[in-house]
Formats: sequence, structure tokens, C-alpha cells
Amino acid sequence: MSQPTLKDRINDALKTAMRAKEKERVAVLRLVMSEFKKIEVDERIEVDDARALVVLDKMVKQRRDSEQQYRNANRPELAEQEAYEITEIQAYLPAALSAAELDAIVSKALADAAVTEARDMGKAMALIKPQVQGRADMGEVSKLLKAKLSN
Repeated sequence: MSQPTLKDRINDALKTAMRAKEKERVAVLRLVMSEFKKIEVDERIEVDDARALVVLDKMVKQRRDSEQQYRNANRPELAEQEAYEITEIQAYLPAALSAAELDAIVSKALADAAVTEARDMGKAMALIKPQVQGRADMGEVSKLLKAKLSN
């Protein structure tokens, strides 16, 4: 039998959390499943693992932004809720890349795409993005890429 998809694993976790009456976890997992469902209805496609990673990565980024805004507004209880949601969602993302691994991927992409100027950065990003999706912040990747091109 094939390995369960990311969507199936999250759905199973949702059912388990419902049986265990874990209200907060159920709420987060329902949010994730509703995002998947929205994409499936709007685009008439089945969410695969690659698309699920993109969705989860986006959800984590949104929550980080919200958490920072809540902390700036002196609303620690709301910031803690966002932090909790981040940890729940990140459990389904692959392990984050180390700085050395990310540096190696960026260097290889620059060499493979023969990019030497910042205006050609998109070519390198096209090679990097599928490799780091869900494992690194694309903003950080962009900064690293710009730094390498400016040297």
C-alpha cells in the first residue's frame, strides 16, 4: 500500500484530536483542512503533497506575521494562540534546512542557472523554490541569494 498523503495524515490527526477532545488542536486542523477544501472547490483539483506544503508554508507565514503584530500591540494572549497554531502546523512540514544546507542549495542553483547578476535572480529562484518549499523562509532565501550576487 502506498504512503498516506499529507492531507490524509492531517485528516487522520483531526479525527484523533476530535476523539481525544483536544479543542485547540481540532480548531487548527480544521482550519488546515478547510484551506485544502477551498482550493479543491475553487480550482477543481485534488490537493497533492506539493500543493499541501505550499498551503501549510503560507499558513505558518501568516501566523508569524499575526503573532508579531499581536506582540507589538501588547496582546500576549492572542500572540500565544498564534504561536500554538504555528507549532501545530509546522508538525506537518518537513524539517527546516540548516544554514549550510541552504547555502549549498543556493550556490548550486546559481551555478546551474549560470546567474551572475541580480536581474537574473528569478532563474535561480525557480531552481531553488521546489527544493526548499516548506523547509525555509523564501524571504531569507532571497536575502541569501542577493548577498551572494552582490559579492
